[in-house]
Amino acid sequence: MPNAIVLINAEIGKENDILQELCGMPEVERALLVYGVYDLVANLSAHTMEKLEDAITLKIRRISGIRSTLTLIVSRQCK
Repeated sequence: MPNAIVLINAEIGKENDILQELCGMPEVERALLVYGVYDLVANLSAHTMEKLEDAITLKIRRISGIRSTLTLIVSRQCK
């Protein structure tokens, strides 16, 4: 199952709204409001790479208040 981590920069004051939208998406396993270079981090999972790509490009990147994203596609993981 393909996974990705999306690092998000938000417009000032939009962080909580974006967090709520992310939490409502079935592909988002976990969403975090963070301090530092990025404002939010989302862990995603989907059944296929195409569905993962759609979640990133057609859903997350279109959320109002998002300034930019950096996507890390997971290559391998351990538990």
